[in-house]
Amino acid sequence: MTADRKKEARERFLLGGIVARAGLSKADRAFLLGGFIELARVTPGTTEHRRLRDIGEEAFKAPSLDGGLRHIAEAAE
Repeated sequence: MTADRKKEARERFLLGGIVARAGLSKADRAFLLGGFIELARVTPGTTEHRRLRDIGEEAFKAPSLDGGLRHIAEAAE
């Protein structure tokens, strides 16, 4: 495996882990893509970008994948 392919495979693996951590591993692929497209429209540095990043930072600190993430998202609202 070339270095580029290895790097690409690792990036995909990490992104898959993020999807699973968010509790979306069984979500419809079109739903996920639509969500990612909407996220791509959020301008870095805006209030919305910071809000979403803060939610993500807290989610990475959470020990469990079930229930805890919903609680974090609700608390951020």
